[in-house]
Amino acid sequence: MAEPVEWHADGVPYSAQFGDIYYSESGAVAQARHVFLAGCGLPDAWAGHPQWRILETGFGLGLSFLTTWQAWRADPQRPRLLHFVSVEAYPVARDDLLRAASAHPDLAPQAEELAAQWRGLLPGVHRLVFEGGRVLLSLCIGDVQPMLRGLQRFDADSLFLDGFSPERNPQMWSHDTLKSVARFARRGTRLATWTVSRPVRDSLGSCGFQVRKATGLPPKRDCLQGVFDATWTLRRAQTAPGSVTVPGRCAVVGAGLAGAAAADSLARRGWEVVVLEAGSHAAAGASSLPVGVLAPHASPDDALLSRLTRAGVRATWEQTRALLVEGRDWYGGGVLESRSTGPIKLPAIWSEDGPNESWHASRAQLREAGLTHEANAIWHAHAGWVRPAPLIDAWLAHPGIEVRTQAPVAHIEPSSQSGLHGTSWVLRDATGGVLAQADRIVIAAGHQSRLLAPSAPLQAVRGQVAWGRMPEDATMPRVPINGDGHLIAHVPDAAGPIWLSGATFDRDRDEAAFIAEDVQANCERLARLHPAAAQAVAEQFERGAVEAWMGVRCASGDRRPLVGPLNPEAPQGPWLCTAMGSRGLSFAALCAELLAARWHSEPLPLSASLAKALDTSRLRLPGPT
Repeated sequence: MAEPVEWHADGVPYSAQFGDIYYSESGAVAQARHVFLAGCGLPDAWAGHPQWRILETGFGLGLSFLTTWQAWRADPQRPRLLHFVSVEAYPVARDDLLRAASAHPDLAPQAEELAAQWRGLLPGVHRLVFEGGRVLLSLCIGDVQPMLRGLQRFDADSLFLDGFSPERNPQMWSHDTLKSVARFARRGTRLATWTVSRPVRDSLGSCGFQVRKATGLPPKRDCLQGVFDATWTLRRAQTAPGSVTVPGRCAVVGAGLAGAAAADSLARRGWEVVVLEAGSHAAAGASSLPVGVLAPHASPDDALLSRLTRAGVRATWEQTRALLVEGRDWYGGGVLESRSTGPIKLPAIWSEDGPNESWHASRAQLREAGLTHEANAIWHAHAGWVRPAPLIDAWLAHPGIEVRTQAPVAHIEPSSQSGLHGTSWVLRDATGGVLAQADRIVIAAGHQSRLLAPSAPLQAVRGQVAWGRMPEDATMPRVPINGDGHLIAHVPDAAGPIWLSGATFDRDRDEAAFIAEDVQANCERLARLHPAAAQAVAEQFERGAVEAWMGVRCASGDRRPLVGPLNPEAPQGPWLCTAMGSRGLSFAALCAELLAARWHSEPLPLSASLAKALDTSRLRLPGPT
């Protein structure tokens, strides 16, 4: 349930839990501009910087974020990227966000965009994306101290200390909390807050901040400003290994989902990207699947895969929503997951009206999908189907990306010439011809990545699906059905709508050849998943009118993607962004943002523990041979 907000007659919001107001009658926008933005020297301070990173304690009703975003939009000297990381233990309802912003018509467009993504806020880190990926909001839902400890450290340029008063919410202002905040400060990081509490000032001073009182916003007489300038030697590295300050030229091997997403994320950060594709066109490999399911994994203990796929689906959802045409290129009306054996269990703390977006399917949903009331099913509200090819084309359409097809990379070697970031790299074909030279390399070639990364434990997984034209008056569900295989129906197509079902899963097979037996296997799988649909297309199977798609996916030893340097001891060398398995739609956008964030020492789109679960270092890869 969302945190309840009581609205007083004068328009001031009040929290009964903390016995305190969210902001005074002078307003949160005025406070954000006077206390936080001006207190940190913004917008002047960010002029000329490629990115600006703000860490806030206490998101509240979001007006400090909206005001900062508005200042960024209005500033011709704004940085290319604005990162806003905010911790909030008790997120409010979407309607309260909109009500708080309603008094400020100039914030209305941004408030509507924020409200559109204000969903699914389970404990953890949630990445919200605005302005085509140039404004990134990382919402850290949970108690302030564990959330700060769970974040991968980054250098914050500005610190906004907000929240209810120290008397009402002492944990937010405790020495341990402020010490955790200081972990994100670099020398010169500026801090601002509305409280001038003596214990807060003393704690900040002992954490390395030089603080001073400044004129406050009435009715407050004072506010507090500070700068991190510790008197002791800082032992932490200023930048992470492998990070860059200036984007250069990057080569991405592979133009499937993983490669296209990586190219787009890097191009948005200023990289000149060349994508080398062995096939005759983009999406020529496993990403050539006509249409795929986009849905999270659910488990009773909210296991690692569940949390990763939830973050990945959110990332892809926002990309498809921004880049594609719904109803033609993608559909976001939900997915039913039906299992034939054993009851489906979800985390005990989830509820039908909670922030979780997966819940037990209702009888009405089952009936509408053509399943029996006894079906063991759950409903994923923010899920659907996506055509990979239009998404890949949209990612590769960035003006900073050049795509070269029929360019199979056989060798990667250091160049004799230095690059922008030290060693530069040469990519050659099988005859030794130079395909490209680049400062950095991303290997995202699916199962073909094994040729360039023989030390990586990558496994080829062949798959075959069945598809055909929708029969007239067919009893087939409007929503995708997932489970032991999947069914997607009513997908628009120039020659008439199609249905698709499958898929087989053949480990250690790397030939994308047709296998006749797989047609029958997919027919039987469909009969188990949705008997009525199987009956509707039985005649197509009988007369051989069913088409087949074959592809070879790439998986790692532990079935999680690999994102990181091929040789963890040499992060300036080639990086992997591959092994998406059968979840390319779920993982590609997330992994691309994770890779780009690591290159630029940005706030990560995941908690440190989830990012580590995707890192190549977990597999102790040896260097390239």
